[in-house]
Amino acid sequence: MGLGQWSCEQRAPIKNETVSEFVPETGCLSIIVLGASGDLAKKKTFPALFHLYRQGFIQSHDVHIFGYARTKISDSDLRDRIRGYLTPCKGCEHTHEEDVTQFLQLIKYVAGAYDTEEGFRLLDKAISEYELSKNTTEGSSRRLFYLALPPSVYPPVCKMIKSYCMNKSDLGGWTRIVVEKPFGKDLASAEELSAQIGELFDEPQIYRIDHYLGKELVQNLMVLRFANRFFLPLWNRDNISNIQIVFREDFGTEGRGGYFDQYGIIRDIIQNHLLQVLCLVAMEKPVSLKPEHVRDEKVKVLQSVLPIEDSEVVLGQYEGYTDDPTVPDDSNTPTFATMVLRIHNERWEGVPFIIKAGKALNSRKAEIRVQFKDVPGDIYRCKKQGRNEFVIRLQPSEAMYMKLTVKQPGLEMTTVQSELDLSYGQRYQGTIIPEAYERLILDTIRGDQQHFVRRDELKAAWEIFTPLLHRIDRGEMKPLSYKAGSRGPEAADKLAEDVGYVQTHGYIWIPPTL
Repeated sequence: MGLGQWSCEQRAPIKNETVSEFVPETGCLSIIVLGASGDLAKKKTFPALFHLYRQGFIQSHDVHIFGYARTKISDSDLRDRIRGYLTPCKGCEHTHEEDVTQFLQLIKYVAGAYDTEEGFRLLDKAISEYELSKNTTEGSSRRLFYLALPPSVYPPVCKMIKSYCMNKSDLGGWTRIVVEKPFGKDLASAEELSAQIGELFDEPQIYRIDHYLGKELVQNLMVLRFANRFFLPLWNRDNISNIQIVFREDFGTEGRGGYFDQYGIIRDIIQNHLLQVLCLVAMEKPVSLKPEHVRDEKVKVLQSVLPIEDSEVVLGQYEGYTDDPTVPDDSNTPTFATMVLRIHNERWEGVPFIIKAGKALNSRKAEIRVQFKDVPGDIYRCKKQGRNEFVIRLQPSEAMYMKLTVKQPGLEMTTVQSELDLSYGQRYQGTIIPEAYERLILDTIRGDQQHFVRRDELKAAWEIFTPLLHRIDRGEMKPLSYKAGSRGPEAADKLAEDVGYVQTHGYIWIPPTL
């Protein structure tokens, strides 16, 4: 190639460098969905199992699915209820009906109560008959119980499973249980629930699922931080001014007012989903990717969080929330909260973590926004244009982009804000991004607990929020009213500004089109 000539090179295909120690197991697998007739099972659990089946991660020759609930219906009734929620896999639309039919044939239904022996003996009988049909050695089979149930029935259900549905001997098989949030309402109730389940099952058997830990961009956080050299020297108090972790919904409680009013936005979103994201943003590099090493570092972060100051909390409740007939007229439950968490360690001392979540706001998104400090010696006088930011958009339109100052094209030496952008819909057009539940259910089958909440981690999380929650429950802190469709209470923006966040005016990130 001659001097001064340019050439175009085709981008190399994406290579898959898989880090995994998973070894396939041989015993047949029974997946039991308790609460099979409920909304969670229909909308999340069964669709996730279908997509795993369609992609070959669970196969008909060694997997059977059992639904269990109090409702007295037949196998075909349950299959009909599920069918409408099984959406086509990307690129497989032409075989969808056939795939659905084959998948539904794997499902058998057993009716019974959640606290009596009879139903669980029938369930165990059905599972054992399937295992015998596969010529499986007693005790070598695998049993996964997914509790798509309210936490109030976890203790009796776990007791019934332990008494009547366990593997009969230990020949390489296992029994695991998956439990959904909320894991209690405060520290005392969470510890009581953990103790009741812990008396029956060992910690390696318990999978406390938080679906945010299964999201693609959340799972990318550790890779971004620890597999890229240029982040390592920047990711600390010397360079970062503040970090926002934001969850916004543009709709209200949508008929769930009665349920939501028992918990509120802090228990529903912040104490679990957003706190888990904070752990991955703030944690130190683990010794390895083994689940216990990763979870050890998350616990250290939680134990370093200082008590929350009332002056750094803004609560809100949207106008019209109490119009829901299932919500008390005098409800003090917040539908919006912004708070500042502070981590007392060498890396993060002095960096505010601004946690924000709300319903009935002006947009729907979940994102992490890392705002860097001002450039010292600003010779281009571009400070007013805004700071550098690294933004990870978790949903919708998964993306990560770096906001930075560049020269405006043209003859004048003027600056403008732009971005380096990795939008998943554009970069990974042919790639199926799995739903969070698909990934996490697959992890439970493989025995990988990295993306699940450990008991001491759960305790540390509740220790952070329980004092604040009790003050709210006693009516000592009142939510401010805000209009549905707004940004939330103005005091929340003022709080973020007071602790150091500098909003950029005039710049809007626009997801690229294909």
